[in-house]
Amino acid sequence: MRASIFDNLFVLEMANNHWGDVNRGLKIISDYAKVVRYNNVRAAMKFQFRDVDSFIHKDFRHRTDIRYIKKTLDTQLSWADYQKMVTAVRNSSMISMATPFDEASVEKCVELGIQIIKIASSDIKDWFLIEKIATTKKPVIISTGGSSLRDLDDIVSFFAKRNVPLSINHCVSIYPSEDHELEMNQIDFLKARYPDNVIGFSTHEYHDWHNSMLIAYAKGARTFERHIDVDAGGIPVSPYCSLPEHVDTWFKAFRKAEEMCGGSAAAKRVPPEKEVRYLDGLVRGVYAKRDLPAGHILADDDVYLAVPLQKGQISCREMMKGEVLINAVSKDEAIDFKNIDSPYGANSALAKMIEQRGIDSEPEAPANNVARLV
Repeated sequence: MRASIFDNLFVLEMANNHWGDVNRGLKIISDYAKVVRYNNVRAAMKFQFRDVDSFIHKDFRHRTDIRYIKKTLDTQLSWADYQKMVTAVRNSSMISMATPFDEASVEKCVELGIQIIKIASSDIKDWFLIEKIATTKKPVIISTGGSSLRDLDDIVSFFAKRNVPLSINHCVSIYPSEDHELEMNQIDFLKARYPDNVIGFSTHEYHDWHNSMLIAYAKGARTFERHIDVDAGGIPVSPYCSLPEHVDTWFKAFRKAEEMCGGSAAAKRVPPEKEVRYLDGLVRGVYAKRDLPAGHILADDDVYLAVPLQKGQISCREMMKGEVLINAVSKDEAIDFKNIDSPYGANSALAKMIEQRGIDSEPEAPANNVARLV
């Protein structure tokens, strides 16, 4: 199920980059809000929610050798701190978004007014969590990293049956990702298999913020996600995280992709006037091969085709056998549209188009440049 909230949406994944420091989180929001505003894009700031006390088993809370547990405890924030950051996102005119990793955190998404919910690649088969998320009726984005086709079909069908808007992000869960690991043809696959859903691209690459955007947009991705951070407090930035200057490049690449791809892929484009006029200059006009009297019925051997095409002259596009001349035409003279007994009236759209295209029959007089004598 599609929803306009997904279209051309940038998701800025804060993840654990606040490192348990609400002030760092607020700085991230403030710094990126400027980049978003300057580039005039739609962006969501995404948090990760865990009800840490219940999420980690009490017997393993001391296990510093388990990276996931240690990182979760080290970056824990209070719900009051999360409320401050969600408010800051709202005040920055960005969309609030969160990935809840447990059912209690889904309830916090509702309580804090989170607008979009994300399901992480690791939870694409956690049906306890998925069913809880569906009850909120909030728009959902899923990432496909590590999933099977059966997993995807099941979750897409699940949300479709419940009329919950769903966007599907192609994602490679390798942190960071090399260029040759991006598998961007999967965007084509997802668009073909799930035509009723918005398809996006969630990326963890670290070499480039330009080329993959051009490719993703051209392939039809319309949501885009990256992990973000700021260089502050002496904390090292993860190699898969983007800094504000990187995201600025990312946004500008999106605008370039938008410009180069043009309008809708669902309809034939309307050529601009300058393109039409250029091509009109390459079209052959119809000329009399010999003197032709008034009332003459034109045949192929009465005319020849040549450039240039003159204003008011019929071209190879309009010439038809059996046309009747209203007035006589001299040899090598252009056959004028108004001199044809045609069912098209003089005020028709076709007549106006023929009158305006091509060159003037007489060249413009050169400017009267008289050299000043000294």
